Amino acid sequence: MQLVVARVGRAHGLRGEVALDLRTDDPDTRLAVGQRLATEPASAGPLTVVTTRVHQGRWLVRFAETADRTAAEALRGVDLVVEAEASDEQDAWYPHELRGLRAELTDGAVVGEVVALEHLPAHDVLVIKETGGERTLVPFVTAIVPVVDVAGGRVVLDPPGGLLAGDAARLVVDTPED
Repeated sequence: MQLVVARVGRAHGLRGEVALDLRTDDPDTRLAVGQRLATEPASAGPLTVVTTRVHQGRWLVRFAETADRTAAEALRGVDLVVEAEASDEQDAWYPHELRGLRAELTDGAVVGEVVALEHLPAHDVLVIKETGGERTLVPFVTAIVPVVDVAGGRVVLDPPGGLLAGDAARLVVDTPED
């Protein structure tokens, strides 16, 4: 299974460096000098890491195939991917492990299916296709997703009232009294 380790951002400088939006907990290994990375779309690569550095908290990388800013700008939005199997870390899952899991509430009521995992700036979110067809983003945090049971084919949700589209009856609105 191909997993995204980073997405290429904007070009940095004139010598072909690019900023990366990391999707890995081990960038030192995945992006080591000499690593050859496949890309999505495949036509953009493969790319060979020549230099890496961290500048103001952001990873900057130069590839052998990008000699100047124009070549670097052409890579914007390209995903860097590697082959990997299931995660062996506790409380860490790859997107392909989560897709297709049944989403249910703490009382066992099925509310839908996990269709994707999205990486947002604050935290990751599960994309749930509810039984009524609605697409809902659920923050992938322990307080709202207390159980991830890949072997059992399910995630358990404990959402606040109104988070799910099919849960409008539990929506709590605090209105000021006049």
